[in-house]
Amino acid sequence: MSKIIKSDFLVIGSGIAGLSYALKVAEYGKVHVISKKDAGETNTSFAQGGIASVSKKNDSVEKHIQDTLIAGAGLCHKDAVEYGLSEAPERIKDLIGWGVKFTKDDKGVYDLAKEGGHSKHRILHAADLTGAEIQRALLSKAKANPNIEIFEHHLAIDLITEHHVLGNLQSAFNICFGAYILCTKENCVVPFQANYTILATGGASKVFLHSTNPDIATGDGVAMAYRAGVRIANMEFVQFHPTSLYNPGKRSFLISEALRGFGGRLVNGEGERFMPKYDKRAELAPRDIVARGIDAEMKKRNEDCVFLDMRHLNSDEVKSRFPNIAKWCQQSIDKDISKDLIPVVPAAHYFCGGIMTSLTGQTSMQNLFAIGEAAHTGLHGANRLASNSLMEALAFSHNAALKFIRKRPRNFGTVIIPEWDESGIVDEKEWVLTRHNQKEIQNIMWDYVGIVRSKKQLNRAKRRIQLIYQEVEDYYKKSKVSGELVELRNLSAIAFLIITSALRRNESRGLHYMTDFPNKSDKFLKDTII
Repeated sequence: MSKIIKSDFLVIGSGIAGLSYALKVAEYGKVHVISKKDAGETNTSFAQGGIASVSKKNDSVEKHIQDTLIAGAGLCHKDAVEYGLSEAPERIKDLIGWGVKFTKDDKGVYDLAKEGGHSKHRILHAADLTGAEIQRALLSKAKANPNIEIFEHHLAIDLITEHHVLGNLQSAFNICFGAYILCTKENCVVPFQANYTILATGGASKVFLHSTNPDIATGDGVAMAYRAGVRIANMEFVQFHPTSLYNPGKRSFLISEALRGFGGRLVNGEGERFMPKYDKRAELAPRDIVARGIDAEMKKRNEDCVFLDMRHLNSDEVKSRFPNIAKWCQQSIDKDISKDLIPVVPAAHYFCGGIMTSLTGQTSMQNLFAIGEAAHTGLHGANRLASNSLMEALAFSHNAALKFIRKRPRNFGTVIIPEWDESGIVDEKEWVLTRHNQKEIQNIMWDYVGIVRSKKQLNRAKRRIQLIYQEVEDYYKKSKVSGELVELRNLSAIAFLIITSALRRNESRGLHYMTDFPNKSDKFLKDTII
């Protein structure tokens, strides 16, 4: 058996939520941070556009709140919106203090961008690599902290609850005691015992065939929490980013909303600008509206993509404002973004639902917290306003840290963590067939549970996913654990959660659009809880 590692804080995930939480609590105990790959490979590092926060006199927190509530289509939790956005200016100071360098103009003032759904310029950015800059600064700070230890190439398998532990647990119920973690390089399972376990595992968009997310985004935290009986909310609300680079056969690449905020226009194959006929805000409408507009235009014209047109803007300014995107397009499709049309299609991008939490990140299980995209705080409602995600992660990880600082964890007596059962067979022939399920899941979800849905499509997807889900669980129970198998198991659970949630919402609201229920209904002004 691998030696048990004991933590005061077990943080699963090394993006903006996990690292900012770790930095806040490090002076109060030993923090262990779990990272699936290299610690810098996170959803955070892929964020391009920026982080939303009021910082000018002609703007106000009230306006930011109003923009967020409008985008959220009636499902935002107002207390979460008010808390998160009121915290934003102070949390920006945290980032700057940790060494994040946001882009400034010639006068040394922070350059603020405007994105879809925002009434004001309030997006701080670091050129078009904001997430990478935040990741760099936080990781550097965390690695320099003697109380923070980062375990790279470690993958969480399952939470440890009272169902696993042995010992004096008469007073213990519905408690998390840590997690079983797979060291993928050595292929051994290490039990991590923790006073507090924090799920900061990011999103799950790899459940879809086309995604802007890195391969790590397999919904591990949400799937683990679901298996442990923790409340999950609003998984039907999946944000499809309107513009990922259309480059068939290659990994999706995000073409930031900031290009449309800068003045970019969407045109069809005939070069006609089409978004004004779908919404008066045109390219700067909320993402759900733009994504559906693009989807409708492609279907109507039987085209594989639409195009983003930046040719009417100053060429030098476009290239200096978006250097990474310009470089990628030049290298991957031989296009100059200032002179050529950029082919784009929607792709799965962000989950508005997740593990249900309070404003302090507390889940429905004691000593288990969730922050960042893995959490459902209620801030986003039925559709996330652009660039609110990084801010939400910062604000709520701060509040989760404050909860510990104000109230120390309860002692549950002697806890004995049992060994991980390493027994199981490795049937290579069966695994070859089982691993094909991942591509099948992604195709099913893209074809039947995408931007536009119907009851018939969802039920068809449900039948297929239930069969795959059971096949994967059966194989998991009799086989030696591996990283690929853990991720496949999690993706099948995520697909099941999305479909189950979508079937319960017989209306169209925000990111959830049903052809057979095209209108909103007050009956569904509530969270979908599993």
